[in-house]
Amino acid sequence: MSDADVNHLSVLMEQVVDQNKAVLEAVGDIQQKVADLPTRDEFNELKRDVKTIKAAVTATNRDLAKHKSLPAHVAHEHA
Repeated sequence: MSDADVNHLSVLMEQVVDQNKAVLEAVGDIQQKVADLPTRDEFNELKRDVKTIKAAVTATNRDLAKHKSLPAHVAHEHA
């Protein structure tokens, strides 16, 4: 193998090493971002909590609407 071939291979190997470092860095960044995401169980728990809150707010709004629709003298008796 000539010196030119050896130099060419050295340059190619250096490029491959640099590219591998870049890929490893990108994978590390992606792994960190994925680790920060909520798990499926955490997401499902949050989803259940939101449904519960939504039901409570809906019920409260319904009660408030009923209260506002009562005649004034009846509404004050319930307050």
